[in-house]
Amino acid sequence: MSLGITHKPKVVVGLSGGVDSSVAAYLLLAQGYEVIGLFMKNWHDDSVTISNECPWLEDSNDALIVAEKLGIPFQTIDLSATYKERIVDYMFAEYAAGRTPNPDVLCNREIKFDVFMQVALGLGAEYVATGHYCRKETTTDDRGVTTQHLLSGLDLNKDQSYFLCQLNQDQLAKSLFPIGSLQKSEVRAIAKAQGLVTAEKKDSQGLCFIGKVRLPDFLQQQLKPNPGRIVEISRDHAVYGDSFTGHIQDLEQAQKASVSCSYTPEMGVDKGAHNGAHYFTVGQRKGLDVGGTPLALYVLDTDVVQNVIYVGQGSDHPGLWRKALKISGHEMHWVRPDLALSPGQSLEVSARIRYRQPLQQAVIWRAEFDYFLSFSQPQSAITQGQFAALYLGQELIGSGVIAR
Repeated sequence: MSLGITHKPKVVVGLSGGVDSSVAAYLLLAQGYEVIGLFMKNWHDDSVTISNECPWLEDSNDALIVAEKLGIPFQTIDLSATYKERIVDYMFAEYAAGRTPNPDVLCNREIKFDVFMQVALGLGAEYVATGHYCRKETTTDDRGVTTQHLLSGLDLNKDQSYFLCQLNQDQLAKSLFPIGSLQKSEVRAIAKAQGLVTAEKKDSQGLCFIGKVRLPDFLQQQLKPNPGRIVEISRDHAVYGDSFTGHIQDLEQAQKASVSCSYTPEMGVDKGAHNGAHYFTVGQRKGLDVGGTPLALYVLDTDVVQNVIYVGQGSDHPGLWRKALKISGHEMHWVRPDLALSPGQSLEVSARIRYRQPLQQAVIWRAEFDYFLSFSQPQSAITQGQFAALYLGQELIGSGVIAR
């Protein structure tokens, strides 16, 4: 359906070479926008990609074919220098510090909706559009204050609002998400009906805008192997005796429940060697190369200073479960700044600590400087460096980096 107006708003679509952004561009054209397609090249090193594939070249060719089919201008822009500075260097630093980063979240905040958006605005565009499965609504109150609302995609199996949890009001005001109200099956059907080359193309499984990359190989570019010990902690160890298991009713209890266990090698049994604690993350099961235990071993904690990995048997090991987490004040971000808490305040929310996790009932508490997120049910593998995203109903209102 056309906009029915003389002025055609100009929008730049981040054409990734996938079906979602292809259909996003088609829908905007059908709605009467002036559409430009841009492909971002963010990585040059093909030595860590999966064998016999050159994903960025293949994807850019597909994006070009889609643009030609739709009859829209197209170009490729090279943002690799900025990507390395803001994303790749950040990843290496986080892993080296024993944290597990989420580059996709940072890529959206720092690249797609910052550097890329500035390029688009420089081309005279009013908006940037992507193929994310999420929605945006804009409201204006009685005082004339306009608020952008970031909402979950209607296809709950594909909802990608989590990846946009660090966007701000200015970025959202200039963003469009054309496929957010569609199911994935509907998107593929539209692409097929329009004869788009990406209609049956599989979804990318790689790092954001890099492609299909072997993460261990990628990390080993700068994080060199450093052999160390694997120590197993028994599930009935006394260290778990003080774990908070009750109903969290106040800030003090949330702070107590957020404290993770402190392990030492003397607490457990030596189970073998690893090639570097910085390669592992809490909750990880594969890659330990340790056998002979009745139940599978899971990573409970990593100590990159002593270069020790602590593991425990079974997915129900008490070392994997906690009822609260901490977010440092400087790493808390409000998508809805009008909902930001003052010290001593709290807010009932739904939350997720990783992509695709079902929303969990929770409370966010504000201390003097920091925040504490408590859950009604214990959470498995709370991981430093990941993002905890907060929701009110279907609206994502804020997020923060998990400090512990």
